[in-house]
Amino acid sequence: MSDQPRERLVNLPGVILWLIIAMGALHFFRQHFLTNEDDLALLAAFSFVPARLTAQFDAAGVAAVLRAIALRGGDDIEIANYFFGDGFFQPLTALSYAFLHADWMHFGLNSIWFAAFGAPVARRFGAARFIALFVVTALAGTLTHWLFHAYDATPMIGASAAVSGAMGAALRFVFQPGAPLGLALALRPDEPLAYRLRALPLRDVLRDQRVLTFILFWFLSNLIFGVGAQPLGLSDGSIAWQAHVGGFLAGLLLFSAFDPKGSDSYFEFR
Repeated sequence: MSDQPRERLVNLPGVILWLIIAMGALHFFRQHFLTNEDDLALLAAFSFVPARLTAQFDAAGVAAVLRAIALRGGDDIEIANYFFGDGFFQPLTALSYAFLHADWMHFGLNSIWFAAFGAPVARRFGAARFIALFVVTALAGTLTHWLFHAYDATPMIGASAAVSGAMGAALRFVFQPGAPLGLALALRPDEPLAYRLRALPLRDVLRDQRVLTFILFWFLSNLIFGVGAQPLGLSDGSIAWQAHVGGFLAGLLLFSAFDPKGSDSYFEFR
């Protein structure tokens, strides 16, 4: 028998793998063990509904918006009233929404991007710091979405803001020579020190043509898909693209707050 250790089939950091498993297990449970009514109740309890937060200091404004929806007729008022519920805001929903997904495609796309960009960041930060990044970027997505949809009673769900946060954080080092850019390297790393490359200061990152090209493409694709998903029939619901932007900017701008001290001593640029 060989004494060499058996290589894992999926070589993702544990924190990434378990977050994906947790989100997938939750969606499986919703799909196979909850009735439609129970699933709607779960969404109402754990999704982020902007109008509930706004109602805490502008109840009259929210009521006026709901009346306007009722006057237009249709099913929109029933949906708004259902998710607005009693109007009380549950702070946990500012984070719990990130663990819920609309369908398997939504979950699958988030998981792929999370593996590609979250893995190098998780290897660099470690599990505790990465979870802190996940929480902060998810909350940043919540805040940004609320700023643009303060009186909306439509629920927001999905890990996209936190996934975008991992993308933003990764940009601080993955374009360096020898860095772990790409899904294949994220899943099967060959050089551990590649995840300890010295992170460039933000001002230098924003001067890198490759980073600027990626950021421009990322913003344009999010804007186009966010605005055009429903009209083009790509999605049944609206895309919370502002939340993606909030998470992305938080990951990019707050990277240094999570990066382990002394990480720049592992590698010297040539």
